[in-house]
Amino acid sequence: MTSERAPRIAVGPARDARFEQAVVGGGGVPCGFEDAPDALIWTTGPDGFPETLPPSVRWVQLPSAGVEYWLSQGIVRDHPHVTWTSAAGAYSATVAEHALMLLLAGVRALPAHLAATSWAPETLAPSVGTLRGATVGIIGAGGVGRALVPMLATLGAHTLAVTRSGRPVPGAVETFPVERIDEIWPLADHFVISAIATTDVERLVGAAELAAMKPTAWVINVARGDLVDTDALVAALRSGAIAGAALDVTDPEPLPDGHPLWTIPNAVVTPHDSNPAPLRIPAYLEHVTENVTRFASGLAPSPVIDPSAGY
Repeated sequence: MTSERAPRIAVGPARDARFEQAVVGGGGVPCGFEDAPDALIWTTGPDGFPETLPPSVRWVQLPSAGVEYWLSQGIVRDHPHVTWTSAAGAYSATVAEHALMLLLAGVRALPAHLAATSWAPETLAPSVGTLRGATVGIIGAGGVGRALVPMLATLGAHTLAVTRSGRPVPGAVETFPVERIDEIWPLADHFVISAIATTDVERLVGAAELAAMKPTAWVINVARGDLVDTDALVAALRSGAIAGAALDVTDPEPLPDGHPLWTIPNAVVTPHDSNPAPLRIPAYLEHVTENVTRFASGLAPSPVIDPSAGY
């Protein structure tokens, strides 16, 4: 945008005072979808997204960090002259905090403590560990992983990172390109899966990877359920090949009643709520204001979705 006028920005699928206030905070003017908006702030999932956009729309802001469904359905492809941005990075600190909570719960034997019905510290002591001096492998050190690195450092833990490019991640002891991911499994003490959700990546952790880990390792998944082979994970948990797993995402999802992961004592499952609505909406509102500010100033909103990369 130039400085000639403030951009007209619609909020969909329905007008929402909270998001219109965020638009105003960024220097935009809220308007209806029928009023030739310059941009569209979308607040829900892909269902119900309009098949056609007004020709005036030059930018669309999506509410999710992962955009694989938007891409697989052709929604982004069908509007090639529009700049599309995701909410990647907006929720990083919230999800990283949840991942740290799960990791600490595992390392400090919280599941066993919660299951206890009598005072028997001597039986629990051997399973209690610490993150002080431990090495944590972060598989997919994007926004969430980078937010997690300093949290772990505060507790005295070291990090090894895996990214697509292998470019150094600030604070990590070493960063591996994804082509060298097999090197990390025997090196780290614990693992956090926080890889960006793309359609071309699945089953990063299977039977071979679990077998290569230390028997004291905890595996945390806050990314996508199918990045971990569920059957292989259940077998590893039951055999003691690894110490435990804590999952905010599962395959299948929702995890059905009666699934072994609900009752295996060294498994922790949270129902995909690492980024719950009470925290997600304020973070998204802040992201909207920041991007509207950029758009109104003639700068490109961020991060721009690259269909060829899948995010």
